[in-house]
Amino acid sequence: MCLTGITGLTGFNGLMGVAHAQTPASKSSKKNPEPVTLNFTNADIDAVAKTLATLSGHNVVVDPRVKGTITLTSTVPVPPSQALRLFAAQLRTQGYSLVESSGLYLVVPEADAKLQSGGVSAGAVPASNGQIVTQIFQLNHENANNLVPILRPLISPNNTVNVNPGTNALVITDYADNLQRLARIVAALDVANATGVEVVQLKHALATDLVPMLQRLLDSGAATNTAAPAAGQGDASFKTTVLAEARSNSLVVRAANAPRMALARSLIAQLDRPSDSGPNAASGNIHVVYLKNADATKLAVTLRAALTAQATTPSGTTSNPSNTSTPNANNPSGANATFNAAGAQPSTGGQIQADPSTNALIITAPEPQYRQLRAVIDKLDARRAQVFVESLIAEVSAEKAAEFGVQWQGPVGNKGDTNIGLLGTNFKVGGANLISLATQGATGTVAPSTGLNMGIAHNSNGTYVLGFLARFLQTTGDGNVLSTPNLLTLDNEEAKIVIGQNVPFVTGQYTNNNTNAGSVNPFQTIERKDVGLTLRVKPQISENGTVKLQIYQEVSRLDPASVGSATGLITNKRSIESSVLVEDGAIVVLGGLLQDDYGNSQERIPGLSDVPVFGNLFRAESRSRKKTNLMVFLRPVVVRDANATDGLSMGRYEQMRGAQVEAQPAPSAGLPNVGAPVLPEAKRKP
Repeated sequence: MCLTGITGLTGFNGLMGVAHAQTPASKSSKKNPEPVTLNFTNADIDAVAKTLATLSGHNVVVDPRVKGTITLTSTVPVPPSQALRLFAAQLRTQGYSLVESSGLYLVVPEADAKLQSGGVSAGAVPASNGQIVTQIFQLNHENANNLVPILRPLISPNNTVNVNPGTNALVITDYADNLQRLARIVAALDVANATGVEVVQLKHALATDLVPMLQRLLDSGAATNTAAPAAGQGDASFKTTVLAEARSNSLVVRAANAPRMALARSLIAQLDRPSDSGPNAASGNIHVVYLKNADATKLAVTLRAALTAQATTPSGTTSNPSNTSTPNANNPSGANATFNAAGAQPSTGGQIQADPSTNALIITAPEPQYRQLRAVIDKLDARRAQVFVESLIAEVSAEKAAEFGVQWQGPVGNKGDTNIGLLGTNFKVGGANLISLATQGATGTVAPSTGLNMGIAHNSNGTYVLGFLARFLQTTGDGNVLSTPNLLTLDNEEAKIVIGQNVPFVTGQYTNNNTNAGSVNPFQTIERKDVGLTLRVKPQISENGTVKLQIYQEVSRLDPASVGSATGLITNKRSIESSVLVEDGAIVVLGGLLQDDYGNSQERIPGLSDVPVFGNLFRAESRSRKKTNLMVFLRPVVVRDANATDGLSMGRYEQMRGAQVEAQPAPSAGLPNVGAPVLPEAKRKP
């Protein structure tokens, strides 16, 4: 099927995405279908399945128990087969599964997927396709029953792991991508002569610090000359596994054989020593901790406050009042008094300082306290999630106006009379002043008003003078404005974007007239303010994924009528300041304006204007109506890792690049093609 494209008609009203396709054109188009872009928001699962079935050419059947809606989008075009895999991945998050059986795809509850799946593999694990398959793992060394407690927590609750004791095999039914991970775990554990798991308790060193060093030493064979036996060094079928258990400060070790385990214990014993063996080892240990994500200056303040609160009794006194700040041989400067006076450290604790240049913490503390601090630091120094906030400001306005007016003027009297009167009407609604138009219209200083103007002029002494004027006018104006300011910021960090102009406003002026010299010294004070679009947001991600947003959004513009006015500039402003809770990827409306203005203005001559039909010659009328619809929407998306950030950025990058490519100038025979600037092609990380 030759597809020209797919468009999701979703918007903010939750409509189902719709696919547009053409009649099949050739066999090559069937083999190489064009990519499609998915954009389904709150669409019915059954409808999405039918659409993807048409695109991929496969039969997709939805179980009657599968109910609900689904949101499925792709930032870049994907092949129809990839679209089907994306559909399977999204179903998985809602408790459903897509399984293939004899070329037929079934959408069923995840609990029943293991009964419907037709794929069974006993060799290599099949490639990840988002479907549930059954894999048989034949074990050569390890007992299958010993691996079940290890693998069971790693398998989806609705799927199974069984043991065949006769062949010592594992039969696991789960998603293909998870089976690939389980295959690596089984291969690592199913080794010849592998020892059991041993837990080594550390006394001085930190488990998290020793794991990288031990793993490199044991895997590279650099420790072959240690006191451990060398009998097992040639066994390369299994790499020694070392894991850190931070809660008990222990190492969990599993080796290929007993000599390798002895080697690991020997290295741990040599590394698990106090950092200082002198008499002041308990109070003089200095440690440097390099942070990966957190800010050292802020984290140091938090840790100092935690230590101060821990070392203070409920009555507000320190837990070691006997430790005074009197200078002595070991503390000649009374350092404890200095720390406590600054509110930085308790008298019994160590000192925590930050080095902003290297983003590191310098901790002076005994080993037990340092280990406690490191456990806290490792938890606080985690990668923080980011929030991509997409704000949409939609404004639709419609304006209609109609005017009708009749003016007439005529002299009353005879030629040669001393006094001649004027009789007629003159309305504002009727357009330009009739007398000014009659006397100055020929010179061009006064022009007729917009609309249809019909008039009658009479000859007065060889000069044509306008004596009657009728005006008809009807105007219609529509406006549609959509602004989408976007922001990407860290969790619990405020971000701001301003798009507009910095306009000067006169706040005061003074003129000094020097009468002796005849000079004038003017003086003005000016204050500049941002006029345009402003978005300020501070997100906070909760434990369950809900995003709390503190928002301030403002749209302001200058009133055109106030430009050049002596009283100063006038700005029209619409702003929203609120705090809301939004689900990840959901859309929330912040507020809006629904305005409907109607105006009717009429000018008439009393009595004469009430005469039927002919009364219209003695009145002027104007009617207007203006409707304004303004809504502000917000959509936060939580970006938790580097891959999600890269996917979001590349999608926006390609969108902008595509717009630049389409904006290239058309070829011209008379002008050279200088070319418009285009962003370079993005190179994704391997």
